[in-house]
Amino acid sequence: MSWYLRVWQRYAEFTGRSRRIEFWTFTLYNIAIFAVLYLASVGFALVKQPEMGAFMYFAYFAYALAALVPYIACTVRRLHDIGRSGWWILISLVPLAGAIVLLVMMAINGTRGPNQYGPDPKLTSQPATSS
Repeated sequence: MSWYLRVWQRYAEFTGRSRRIEFWTFTLYNIAIFAVLYLASVGFALVKQPEMGAFMYFAYFAYALAALVPYIACTVRRLHDIGRSGWWILISLVPLAGAIVLLVMMAINGTRGPNQYGPDPKLTSQPATSS
């Protein structure tokens, strides 16, 4: 949970580096939150409570909008960790192949030691180990 919260604490920080665990924890929490909100909106619509379904659907999009900048910032910092410019995020605009390339980049190990984007985050930043 601390890795997820760390991304929110650095929500608009596009400098520095982020570890794989920070990026993937944030991504997996977001997938879970999106799934719960979407299933709740569909569930309420199916049990004939359209107002509550619409509210949950609104909550889904509100969370998506709120998480957009932190997600982009974390992705840019993750690219920095592997020694790439943050502009590589634009490769995701290429249909299918771009997303696959970006996914692979997010999965590879970061540069050991300092690079042009800052010190190695494995050596400098360890959030508290709480759930």
